[in-house]
This record gives sequence, structure tokens and C-alpha cells, in this order.
Amino acid sequence: MIRRLLGGNLRLQLTVFFGLMFFLAATAVLAVALILVHHSMQFSLEQHYPAVVTQDRDPVQVHGYVVIDGASRQIILDSMDDNLMVKGGLTVLAVGVVATTLGWLVAGRLLRPLKCITSTTERIAGRTLHRRIDLDEPPGEVKRLADSFDSMLDRLDAAFAGQDRFIANAAHELKTPLAVGRTLVEVAMARPDAPPEIARLGENLLAVNGRHERLIDSLLTLARAESATTDRAPVDLADIARTVVGQIHHQAQEKGLDLDTELPAAPATGDPVLLEQLVRNLVENAIKYNTPGGWVRVRTETTAEGSRITVSNTGVVVAPHEVPMLFEPFRRLTDRVGSARGSGLGLSIVRAVARVHDGDADAQARPQGGLDVNATLPTRPTPGRNRTGHREQRAR
Repeated sequence: MIRRLLGGNLRLQLTVFFGLMFFLAATAVLAVALILVHHSMQFSLEQHYPAVVTQDRDPVQVHGYVVIDGASRQIILDSMDDNLMVKGGLTVLAVGVVATTLGWLVAGRLLRPLKCITSTTERIAGRTLHRRIDLDEPPGEVKRLADSFDSMLDRLDAAFAGQDRFIANAAHELKTPLAVGRTLVEVAMARPDAPPEIARLGENLLAVNGRHERLIDSLLTLARAESATTDRAPVDLADIARTVVGQIHHQAQEKGLDLDTELPAAPATGDPVLLEQLVRNLVENAIKYNTPGGWVRVRTETTAEGSRITVSNTGVVVAPHEVPMLFEPFRRLTDRVGSARGSGLGLSIVRAVARVHDGDADAQARPQGGLDVNATLPTRPTPGRNRTGHREQRAR
């Protein structure tokens, strides 16, 4: 009950428990002292001041002893108990305040290694897996905890390094045969004596080859986004959006789409290459999955959550319950299944890139058709956010 009231502050909990234990112990000591002093005083009065029944209220002497009546003796005992209770209680209160303050300081000293572990862990999670806690403390429970965490980081670092090597090797092994196949097809099509059937077959093979290349590029981009731990640099989503729109504006013109932009400054912090891929996927998806004569709008803004880029487009009507499917790898709507326009990884890459930058991506279906897709990124790096968490979850 007390822990729920105090929340998760371990130092405050220890201080309160130390204080309560002291006050309970001091109250018990004071109560025992009252009982002992009361009985000792009563014994002394009986030995040196025997009680007699007398009408005289003033003490008298009998055989050299001062004689006190029973009522006076009770008054003396009550006065002594009250005096000891008040002064002892004030003493317990004063010493308890001092003890609680010392408990706060001692708890802070005891928890200092844990604070060091926490701060180092936040820096590791926020930047790189190459740092270690390396706690300089005597052997004990906290030292073993820090060493165990360092050992876990060693294993994670090795595992993710192996994953990065695998991605690099996969990129080479998968793309090289496709490039060779494309070259052979192009050479066969370029032969002067090639019949028309070979030319048509070559065009189909090149289209399939290009689709496979785009699929592999998307898979590798998704893998790199989910395993990214690169250092971040200040960027402006508006500048990235202008660059991307300028490069693919012709695609919108070829489909007869109206491409409109509203790009005020939207500062963020991240990997410029990954963020450009995020914006490119948003705009390309809005163009690919649109209707003739439709429009695409690209907007940037700064909100309380961070900098946001929103890409809206016309298109087919999407049911609200189908929107979450679009962010899953290889998940498309029924009208997109089997389509050569995309691999079903565009929005998956968008969300992976946003989350590795401590942000997120979501979408809302437009009642008239199409989507509003938002990607929000923090203006500054978020302390303590585990940017490697998506990697760890994927590794498991």
C-alpha cells in the first residue's frame, strides 16, 4: 500500500521505511522506559515514603521517614509520567527527523551505483552498443548486476554485428545474380538477329528482374532501418520533402496528378539517408496508389509531439479496419495483391524508420478515398528511449 502511494521512487521508499522503522522502535523504547521508570519510582516511594492513612495533607515524619498519603503519591507518579511522556516524545520526534534525513542521504549513497547503471544504460540505448557500464564498486550484488549487464551487451553487440554483416553479404549475394541476369537479357535483346519474340520475352524478363531488384532493395532498407544505431544529425523534414518532391514530381505529372506542397520548417534529428527514404516512400506510395486526375498533398508542421510530415492523397476507399494492415510487411489491400506497383514494404519501412528515430507513423482513411499518412519525429533525441528495442524484438 505504501509503495503504491510513493510510486516507483526507490530512494523515497527506503527513506520512508527507514523513518517508520525508527519511529516504531523509538516509540517502543519510550513505552518500555515509561513502564520501567513508573515501576521504579513507585518502588522508591514505597521504600522511602511509606503511605499512611492521615487527615493531614502535609507530609509527616514517623520514625525518621516522611509519610505521604496515597493521593499525593499518585499525583507524583502521574506528574512524572506526563513529564517523561512529553519530553521523551519531543526527543523521539527531533531525533526521528534527524534520522530520516540521514536515511535519505544514506539511501542516496546506497543507490548511487544503480543511478550510474541507469544513466549509462540510457546512453548505451540512445547511441551505441559499444559502451559498457564498467562499474567501479567492490564485489557485491550491484557489481554482479552491472557485470551481468555488460556481458549481455557483449552478446547483443556481437549478434547485431553479425546481423549487419549478414545484411551486407545478402545485398551482394542477392543483387549480383540479378544484375548478371539483367545484363544477359539486355545483350540478347540487342542482337541484330534477335526475333521479335525474344524482344518481347526480354522486356517481360527485365520487368520481372526490376521488380525483384526493387523488392530486395526494400527488404534491405527495412532491415537496415530496424537495425540502425547510427549517430544522428540535425535535419529539416521540409528540406528533405522539397528534395524528394523535386526528384519524383515527373511521376505525378505522368499520371495527371496535382502535387501540392506546404513545407514550413520542421526541424528533427536523425539519419538523413533513412529520413529521405521515409519521405520518398510516403510520396511514391501516394502517387502509385492514386486515381487518375487525383491529387497528392505533402505538408510539414511542428507540433507538441515533434516535427510531423503528412502525405495525403486521393484513391480507393479504404475501410478503417484495413488501415493497420498497410504497415505490416507484405500486407496489401485486395486491390494491391499481385500488383507490380509495389512490394508491400513501403509503409513498413516508413514505420521502422520513424520508430528507430523515437517517433512513429500512422494513417487515417479518408471518407472520399485515399489516406492521410503521418510520420512524427521528436525535435530532439529522446533521453533514455531504447532505440535498439526494435532490433532486439526482431532478433528474438
